[in-house]
Amino acid sequence: MKHPYADAPPYRRWSRAVAAVPPGDVDPVVSLPFRISTSDRIVTAGSCFAQHIARHLQQNGFAFLVTEPAHPLVPADMVEAMNYGIYSARYGNIYTARQLLQLLRRAYGRFTPRDDVWEKDGRYFDPFRPSIQSGGFSSLREYRLDREQHFAAVRRAFEEMDVFVFTLGLTECWVSRDDGAAYPVCPGTVAGEFDEAHHAFVNFSVEDVVADMTVFFAELKEVNPQVKTVLTVSPVPLAATAEDRHVLVSTTYSKSVLRVAADMLARQPNIFYFPSYEIVTGAFSRGDYFADDLRSIREDGVEHVMRLFFRHATDRTDKPVAAEAVADPFLNDMRKVVDAICDEEKLDQD
Repeated sequence: MKHPYADAPPYRRWSRAVAAVPPGDVDPVVSLPFRISTSDRIVTAGSCFAQHIARHLQQNGFAFLVTEPAHPLVPADMVEAMNYGIYSARYGNIYTARQLLQLLRRAYGRFTPRDDVWEKDGRYFDPFRPSIQSGGFSSLREYRLDREQHFAAVRRAFEEMDVFVFTLGLTECWVSRDDGAAYPVCPGTVAGEFDEAHHAFVNFSVEDVVADMTVFFAELKEVNPQVKTVLTVSPVPLAATAEDRHVLVSTTYSKSVLRVAADMLARQPNIFYFPSYEIVTGAFSRGDYFADDLRSIREDGVEHVMRLFFRHATDRTDKPVAAEAVADPFLNDMRKVVDAICDEEKLDQD
């Protein structure tokens, strides 16, 4: 008898698409609605996993748009530490949809948080980019000039990009009780001081994430009607949870919410979901794409993601350039674990 599964293609069958395929050849991408060319200006943002995407795009000759480069006087060894070139602008990790929406509104003067600056020992910190300036800014004037320059760079990135790649990272978030402003990490961890009277914990639902992203896309189209968006979900587990439950349970909740939200959002025009989460966390890899800490992603996991990204999401026909060879033979044997600047790691420190 005929039934809906009788003539299903191989990619719809676990035995053929996963179990019978060598781990490095598993390819869960079926079709994408558009292709990215090397001339398309690409902006990346999101959790720390988004840094890997930006790095591979740059290595392979794509037009990674950087609107906030380092000043020529910044020492070369300090450029990355000060978050220049990590993302398209110097906004640091954007873990939640609420942060992303807030960034757009702040850049265009539509929202000004009451929490303006954190001061400690004569140094000044941005509550919404606490790790940007190591040791903080030396004066309020320097801080505010840098922020003004930063917002101009954000506006330029949003207005000039052809493709936006955003990695959803977390659902857990700390916000201001005064006006709802969303922090990248809990105040008091990277900088600032935690105050229960002014800081509240929220754990976003599917509905929350979809609502925030939908509003973000609507407001983004006001300044860039033609932009196309690639959504991914970070495969990196939570470093710590504010919920009174096991961190593994909170990780499963968070990633499940983000994955469902991404699927719902990808039903909109010019938005598609790329399955980097499934590629890294899939059972077929036997956990081999995670380092010994079970959080950091090994380079071969990132390369699997990007190999399929170049194959399906871009118009490149040549073989993508892999990560640079590692001189240390031990690292070669163990496969390189790629560093990424992640504010969230501070949550797992006493």
